[in-house]
Amino acid sequence: MSEEKRPLVVLTGPTATGKTHLSIALAKMLSGEIISADSMQVYRHMDIGSAKITPEEMADVPHHLIDVLDPRDEFHVVRFQEMAKAAVKETYARNHIPIVVGGTGFYIQALLYDIDFTEETDEEYRGRLKEMAERRGNGYLHSLLAQVDPKSAEMIHENNRKRVIRALEFYHTTGHRLSEHNEVQRQRISPYQFVCFVLTDDRQRLYERIDLRVDQMIDAGLVDEVRRLRNMGCRRDMVSMQGLGYKEILDYLEGEISLEEAVYRIKRDTRHFAKRQLTWFRRERDVIWINKEDFSGDEKKILAYMKQALRDGGIYKG
Repeated sequence: MSEEKRPLVVLTGPTATGKTHLSIALAKMLSGEIISADSMQVYRHMDIGSAKITPEEMADVPHHLIDVLDPRDEFHVVRFQEMAKAAVKETYARNHIPIVVGGTGFYIQALLYDIDFTEETDEEYRGRLKEMAERRGNGYLHSLLAQVDPKSAEMIHENNRKRVIRALEFYHTTGHRLSEHNEVQRQRISPYQFVCFVLTDDRQRLYERIDLRVDQMIDAGLVDEVRRLRNMGCRRDMVSMQGLGYKEILDYLEGEISLEEAVYRIKRDTRHFAKRQLTWFRRERDVIWINKEDFSGDEKKILAYMKQALRDGGIYKG
């Protein structure tokens, strides 16, 4: 058994497709435990803006990497990989199946193919890039990346300063483009016997759901949540405060934009984020697409389809 690949299931897709609700039904069917692949739900005190699953929604299904870090902590792909591997090991120890759920494709890829991130670093150069971003803005830094690694620039939003800097640092220290490095890493053989589902929906319906969810977040008290975080000492330059919804409301609280403008930007940037997520998933291999429109949005039909795919993949025996 030790030489055999252990089973692992992934449920991913763009934001606001309904992964959370479907993942609970999937976990109950498989006797599984859920490992969150979300860059924001890992933080405590950040519930509304991250659309964090509630204890009631968890329905007694064990969840990992939810509410485990302080907003002042830095969370990145290497830390996710370490924490997710530990959660997978714990899940196997209980003879359960790990189900990785979330929309951060880079994180999922890192776990699925055990990608190696031990490349050379240059802290002095990284510091210069951070200083440059503060002085000249994220757009300028992103334009530098576009010159040396256009593919990475296409995949990374200019406001994702952390990943833009990482891509520039990688090129500076190795002389190779990060996009090419990632393509090589993507060809690695997974240590898991996995089935990866990508849940999606009609584009217009998805955008309407994003807009509605942002309105619901505002009604639920997103402004007060960000105000509390600011009072706790959370600053704009922290990784946690770079999340969609948080940086825009922080701009509003600091008098830089109106609340109406903040809401507009959150909706616009979340739609753009969903589009980038879809672009990422289309580049992935060995995935099973589930378009909700093909099933008339019926979760029971979707679950039956997933069950058959898991049987075919040798994961579900029922």
